[in-house]
Amino acid sequence: MPERIIYLDHAATTALDRRVLEAMMPYLTTEYGNASSIYTLGRHAMQAIDGAREQVADMLNCRPTEIAFVGCGSESDNLAIKGMAFASKNKGNHLITSSIEHHAVLHTCQYLERFGFKTTYLPVDEYGSIDPDAVGRAITDQTVLVSIMFANNEVGTIEPIAEIGRICRAKKVPLHVDAVQAGGAIPIDVIALNVDMLSISAHKFYGPKGVGMLYVRQGMRILPQLQGGSQERGRRAGTENVASIVGAAAALRLAYEEMEQEAPRLIALRDRLIEGLLTIPASRLTGHPTQRLPNNASFCFEGIEGESILLNLDLLGIAASSGSACTSGSVDPSHVLLAMGLSPEWARGSLRLTLGRENTEADIEKLISVLPGIITKLRMLGG
Repeated sequence: MPERIIYLDHAATTALDRRVLEAMMPYLTTEYGNASSIYTLGRHAMQAIDGAREQVADMLNCRPTEIAFVGCGSESDNLAIKGMAFASKNKGNHLITSSIEHHAVLHTCQYLERFGFKTTYLPVDEYGSIDPDAVGRAITDQTVLVSIMFANNEVGTIEPIAEIGRICRAKKVPLHVDAVQAGGAIPIDVIALNVDMLSISAHKFYGPKGVGMLYVRQGMRILPQLQGGSQERGRRAGTENVASIVGAAAALRLAYEEMEQEAPRLIALRDRLIEGLLTIPASRLTGHPTQRLPNNASFCFEGIEGESILLNLDLLGIAASSGSACTSGSVDPSHVLLAMGLSPEWARGSLRLTLGRENTEADIEKLISVLPGIITKLRMLGG
C-alpha cells in the first residue's frame, strides 16, 4: 500500500483541521458544562455557543438569532422542509424541488407525501442546471415551500439560486436551499441569494462530523422535529454539542479566510484534471463546464462499472467516489445522471473526484497517469 493516500473524495467528507480541533479541545475537556445551567461552567458553554452563532451569522450575512445548530446536514434539511410543511399545512400542501437533490431532500419530500403533501420534481438540463422560470411556473396557490440545492453533490453544478429566490420572493413562497456542498467552498450571502432557509454541514469544510447549521429567516415559522427542551430558540431540543458547535464556526471562519487563495488553486487543479482525463476514449465530463464547484471534477466512462474503477484506484492508494457518499454502496445508476439525460450504461461508469487543501499538482498528474490504463484494462475485461 502506498505510504500516502491521495484523497480525492472531499465531497464525501474532509479531515478535521488541526486549528479547528484546538478550538474545540477546551469544550471536550475542562469546559464541559451544560449550556442550560446557570452556574459558571454552564455560562461558559452558552457564551461559546453564542460566540459561534455570531461567527456563522457574520459569514452568512444574517442575524445570530436566525442560526440554529443541529446534528448534521440531513437533519438541517429535514427540519427546514418538514418544519415548514407542517407549520403551513393550513395554507397548502404543495412542495417544489428538483430531480437531482440529495436524498436528504428527496426522501423528506417523499415522506411528507404520506401526510397528504404533493411534490413537483423539476427537471434539469444536460448540465444539471435548473431553469428559474420553471420554478415560477410550478408555483401554485397551494405551494408552501420550494427546496433547491445550491450546488450538486455529485456533478458540482452551481444553481442560479439568487434568481430562483427572487421569483419565490415575488410569489411569496419560502425558499429553502441545501447548501451542504457549497458551504465553505463558495461565498454564501443569504440576503443576496433571497433565501428563507439554508442548510450547511461542518464536516464538508474541515469541521467535525455530527454538527450542521440551519439559517431560518426572521419571521419564518417552522415546527421543531425533536421534542424536549427549548434549546435553539425552540427549534431543536437536546443538550447542545458545544465542542462541535465551536468547531463548526471555527471551520467556516477558516474556510472564508482562505477562500480567496484556495478557490483559484483548486480550480487550476480541477481544470488540469478535466483536461487530462477527457483524453480517455469514450469519456465525458458531467455537470456544467464552468458553473461548477471549484473542487469538483466528475466524469462518466462508457462500458465500465464505476465501482470497478474505485477498487482499482484504491489498490494504488487513491480514494475517490462514483457518486454521492450516501449511495456509493449501490450498483444502481445515479438518479442525478439519469435526470441529466445519461443512459444507464453511461451513468454506471461514473467517477467523482473532489479536491481539497492537501492535494497537489503531483496528485493530479499521478491520477492522470494511471487512470487511462485502468479504464483500458476494465474494458478488456468487460467492465
